[in-house]
Amino acid sequence: MTPDALAARTMPLAFALNGEPKTTLFEPGESLLSVLRDRLGVTSPKDGCSPQGQCGCCLVLVDGKPLVSCAIPAQRAHGKTLTTLEGISQEERERIARSFVAVAGLQCGFCIPGIALRAKSVIDKNPDPTDEEIEKALDIHLCRCTGYVRIVEAIKLAARSKREGTLPALDERGGVGTDLPRYQGLEGVLGDRPYVGDLVRPGMLHGALRLSDHARARVKKIDCEKARSLPGVRAIVTAEDVPGDRFYGLLYNDWPGFIAVGEETHCVGDVLAAVAAKDRRTARAACELIEIEYEVLSPLIEAEKALEPGAPQVGPHGNLLSESVIRRGDVDAALAASAHVVEETFRTQRIEHAYLEPEACLAEPIASGKIKLHTQGQGVFDDRRQCARFLGVQEDALEVELVPNGGAFGGKEDMSCQAQTALLSKVTGAPVRLVLSREESIRLHPKRHAIRLQYTVGCDANGRLSAVRARLLGDSGAYASVGGKVLERAAGHACSAYDVPNVDVVARAVYTNNPPCGAMRGFGANQSAFAMESLVDMLADRCGTDPWEMRFLNALDVGSAFTTGQILEKSVGLKKTLLAVKDAYEEEKRRGRAVGIACGIKNSGIGNGVAEWGKARLVLEQDGTISLYNGYTEMGQGLFTVLIQFASEVTKLPPGIFRAKTDSTFALGCGQTTGSRATLFGGNAVVSAAKKLKEDLDAGKKLEELRGRVYAADLVITDTTALNAKVKKVKTHTSFGFATQVVVLDEQGKLEKLIAAHDVGRAVNPALCRGQIEGSIHMGLGYALTEELPCRDGMPVNQTMRGLGVLRARHMPEVVVHLVEDHEPEGPFGAKGVGEIGLVPTAGAVANALFRFDGKRRTVLPMKDSPAAQEILSKGVGWKGEYQPGVF
Repeated sequence: MTPDALAARTMPLAFALNGEPKTTLFEPGESLLSVLRDRLGVTSPKDGCSPQGQCGCCLVLVDGKPLVSCAIPAQRAHGKTLTTLEGISQEERERIARSFVAVAGLQCGFCIPGIALRAKSVIDKNPDPTDEEIEKALDIHLCRCTGYVRIVEAIKLAARSKREGTLPALDERGGVGTDLPRYQGLEGVLGDRPYVGDLVRPGMLHGALRLSDHARARVKKIDCEKARSLPGVRAIVTAEDVPGDRFYGLLYNDWPGFIAVGEETHCVGDVLAAVAAKDRRTARAACELIEIEYEVLSPLIEAEKALEPGAPQVGPHGNLLSESVIRRGDVDAALAASAHVVEETFRTQRIEHAYLEPEACLAEPIASGKIKLHTQGQGVFDDRRQCARFLGVQEDALEVELVPNGGAFGGKEDMSCQAQTALLSKVTGAPVRLVLSREESIRLHPKRHAIRLQYTVGCDANGRLSAVRARLLGDSGAYASVGGKVLERAAGHACSAYDVPNVDVVARAVYTNNPPCGAMRGFGANQSAFAMESLVDMLADRCGTDPWEMRFLNALDVGSAFTTGQILEKSVGLKKTLLAVKDAYEEEKRRGRAVGIACGIKNSGIGNGVAEWGKARLVLEQDGTISLYNGYTEMGQGLFTVLIQFASEVTKLPPGIFRAKTDSTFALGCGQTTGSRATLFGGNAVVSAAKKLKEDLDAGKKLEELRGRVYAADLVITDTTALNAKVKKVKTHTSFGFATQVVVLDEQGKLEKLIAAHDVGRAVNPALCRGQIEGSIHMGLGYALTEELPCRDGMPVNQTMRGLGVLRARHMPEVVVHLVEDHEPEGPFGAKGVGEIGLVPTAGAVANALFRFDGKRRTVLPMKDSPAAQEILSKGVGWKGEYQPGVF
């Protein structure tokens, strides 16, 4: 298409935007969101699912009516009056922002600008809205972080403060134990804090990827000629253009940045080519013009068949990725002597992370001759290492900076588009920004493992657990990611939170042609908990024992042995969590409700013999601020905020003086932000560095005298032991979080209430801590009831946000959170990680409640046949298909 032909495609568009007349151009098929963001530079509306219109991130007011702009053709805005957050009054902006921040109503923040504008619309319509009215208004909005509890609170607070003519107060004290407002929270609510997709550079090009059409096919030809001839295309790169090693990975270098001609694709997320062009629409159009000739092959899609003779080889050294074995005591003898034995097979499903911000990267040449990566990854130093390998350069030839991301939950540990974006920048000599679509995101990044769990569990006549035998098989998909570690963790948590003297566990991870599976919140512990918590209830019924009593009898305590054989020595608050829910549990039973209970345990720190780091730098800047550098990622969990609280607590300096960041200014590589360890180890490092600053302040030095000084702390943790290590003292993990959750169903078997008690060590920021737990519960309920990502011949059968089955605001029951503090001596001020434990017990508690309701023991997730799930599925959420041959 010639430039004249392209120009002829554009048409004029006129409307009022935030009180000012605007005239611009648009192309046929272009959305209003694209016009606002790409042509007019209005970035408060975010692109979470364009053009699905199913997440609410892109909400704008059109003639006063709240509409999702990604689903509105641009021409429909002609002559209309449009309002975004940039256009509301300063007083209203401040009131809404402070309301969300005051109640910890945002985490990653990507969805919040759309919800904030919705809040304005709701309050304009009704100055005193009810919870039900707010939840109904939020139905188009998806939040993966908060569980909606605090979003509803924020909107009610904004309405009340408007009625009273006041502004919500914020707790600015900043020490440990206070509700310090989220770092950059006010900017996040209003959409003023940029994500990668909001970044713009002069002369910036836009990237796009051409993905494989088949999970397993031999690539015979890649023809880019038609694409190269499209006006506006600056570069197209394939495997033959990679100057370094095409293969990278977190643990094993088995993931190719491009599939080469003559090679087999391994999944539908494989990249065949990448394009850089003058704008995103042109880059995507060019990708569609790239012609691929395939020899389509039958994919390996069943984990059970991966190890059979003659199975297609997916992994580089065979289809067995890992095998984790834990054996203690004599399981055969213990089961034979048990008064009661139960045996069952459980199956859990593949899950999409569904973070609201799709993957994105900006790579740009900088004055030093280096390339700088702006990445949203969970381990920016790992991103740099892998991109350097791909480009064939030393790591110090790349600079890297974290752009705090719009949610991750483990799904942004592996690289997505960073390597391809860096190569496009290197080839063109220009800044390149590449943002995936929602459909591409679903196809490309690793998921939660589907696992088959075969269990045999015994107990004595009094209910004391005697033995656990478990065989676990996990589908890790096309590439290793951290799949072996997920199954290792599932094995290590196979006994849930109970003291079991005899253990025989074997957990295997296998390669298939399904989408890769890797880290996701819970990391294998929640799959094992679903099985074990169901079995504990089954044994309680055999014994005639109340499920709460059964759990208290067997609960881990100081001196107990964890599944791996580690003897717990400190900070074991499980029984405290059981006691915290006891009264409510008994009261709900007296009311005649169907009540389910489950416990959970989750490691804090990767452990298992891995050396782990906490690294921090406090830099006293010339402008009087203190830069707080650390090696871990802020992804909505509140890490930057709690690190500032640690620094403020130690130094007694006001929290507002600190500026948190993660980049390559210093060598602070700590690996991935995973294993609920960032607060634990990053916090210890910040405390150590802050103590050094405090010594100088106590010596009488003024901050002005210390400008330019750097206070450093590099802490290494090397005292954990690998599984089955021949050592005198087994210590597989630094610390553990513990929880008990109670699920209450109403008379129809629908979700009514969830009571959660969590041992958090020390609640550094109680509001943020509760928000993490509430968000985890929301994710756990979806996991239990409605969420799944089935694939047909390796291709996800559903790629829409609603079809993923994530719960909306009106689906959430009442949530009551009890914070239990059992001091962790190895943590900063007694704290330990809470990011994952929140969903570990949830599915088991739901399954047990459903059994109390209808007597049906459900062993497969999601439990879509349950009354609780049917009520949600009937409202247009979740996949409605049936499992057939070829669908897994």
